[in-house]
Amino acid sequence: MGHTDPIADMLTRIRNASRAGHPTVTVPASRLKIEIARIMREEGYIQDYRVIAKEGNKRDLVIELKYGPRRERVINGLRRISKPGLRIYAKKDEIPILFGGLGTVVVSTSRGVMTGKEARKLGIGGEVLCFIW
Repeated sequence: MGHTDPIADMLTRIRNASRAGHPTVTVPASRLKIEIARIMREEGYIQDYRVIAKEGNKRDLVIELKYGPRRERVINGLRRISKPGLRIYAKKDEIPILFGGLGTVVVSTSRGVMTGKEARKLGIGGEVLCFIW
């Protein structure tokens, strides 16, 4: 029995909902997922996100997807890089640049989750979580 990867599950749900043209997608919330959603909003990949409390101490993260004027997808691809079975770390000068800077690299650093561009500017490396383009 393999372990589940909550970040990969979130990215897959966003990818599937985007391809199907859904306005929103709901995933179980965690601090890391909320930070990834924050970066996606700041980089213009999603409209917005909100956290909804459920019974107990459970929370859902509702992500409002973004589409172009003719309903074309804004998110063309999402790829999980560092997985639970194989963690991928990058030093400050090894952080990848996706499509000549057109894509976004999400990095988990000692100063929090940020884009690869921010991490390079601050001169810190970290775990390469995913690519968004």
